Amino acid sequence: MVKKIALLGASGSIGSSTFEVVREQSPHFKISLASAHSNWEKLCNLAEEFDIPTLVFTGIAQASLQERIRTLHPKRKIYFGEDELIYLLKNEDYDIALNAIGGSAGIRATFATLERGKSLALANKESLVLGGHLVHESFKDARILPVDSEHSAIFQALGESPKDEIKKLIITASGGAFRRYPLSDFGSITPEMALKHPNWDMGAKVTLDSATMFNKALEVMEAHWLFDIPYEQIEAIIHPQSVIHSLVQYIDGSLIAQLGTPDMKLPILYALSYPKRFKSELVQTELLDHFSLTFEAIEQERYPLYYLGLEAARAGGIIPTVINAAVEASMKLFLGRIISFTQIHPIVEESLQKAQQIAFPALDELIRINQETYDKILSQYKLQ
Repeated sequence: MVKKIALLGASGSIGSSTFEVVREQSPHFKISLASAHSNWEKLCNLAEEFDIPTLVFTGIAQASLQERIRTLHPKRKIYFGEDELIYLLKNEDYDIALNAIGGSAGIRATFATLERGKSLALANKESLVLGGHLVHESFKDARILPVDSEHSAIFQALGESPKDEIKKLIITASGGAFRRYPLSDFGSITPEMALKHPNWDMGAKVTLDSATMFNKALEVMEAHWLFDIPYEQIEAIIHPQSVIHSLVQYIDGSLIAQLGTPDMKLPILYALSYPKRFKSELVQTELLDHFSLTFEAIEQERYPLYYLGLEAARAGGIIPTVINAAVEASMKLFLGRIISFTQIHPIVEESLQKAQQIAFPALDELIRINQETYDKILSQYKLQ
């Protein structure tokens, strides 16, 4: 049976890797719906190659451009706006949605998919960072398949093991662009420097979050909700080679790891093919090419956003939403050269100090407070 995929965030790095997977695995997969924010030329060209019947562009509001796109591609059903995407996720024919929408913009798509009862391949961390408590409460039996390499590794290492046999989940981190950069020079870090990840080719947001290690705090939160493991049993360590993608430590002392060349096509394929494994030549790992596998602790002085993120995770409620929005806004300011790299942490910390806790926020509250926090920070710097 051919599995029909709704690919969300199709023009980004995860989307590009997914197209490579589907190209190789065409007997098994068919993309029936794809969305992008505004990169219509790229997605429309891919729609011709992969014969994708339905396209959605969530960030194109100009009527004349909408009409032009429809005129150029008359064989496709083309829609515009986030509301249309949510409607299609609730009504179109697909078997699994792969949510690779970047940032908090992906949360509504996650909930629309889960409410429909469809399988969800999840590459959008914020869905669980902001709304993990809602997913845990309302969709306990949902099939959520992690696409992040770290959570895919944990998922594979856990197998069917009962929770009382698990001692610890260990998430690995590359250390980002500044693992060896002198702390005294952090004030001179430029956006171009921060966007050069040593091991992975990813979008700007994920690469920046890797440079600050905030992405590992997000992944700790995500692992907590995905695997229903307490925070005190989850930790992150630096593994610069990015060959071991994560580990599970069991109560008998055993450590089980998943290894592979750092390439997102492997966890994407596993999520889409689960519970099967399909033969593939896309990602091959030769152990003799990797002469050493090393590990380091995460320095608090070098990566303060990671530790601030852990505080937010333990606080729960609305606090993870606040820190997520504050980091997104600060990163935009940094990319716009309005603030320095070293100003990111103080801005985020100040937002947390001013936050009003809501113990169990509803979805509309999460979305509203996320946007309000983001806008407030940008407005302080006359940027909207």
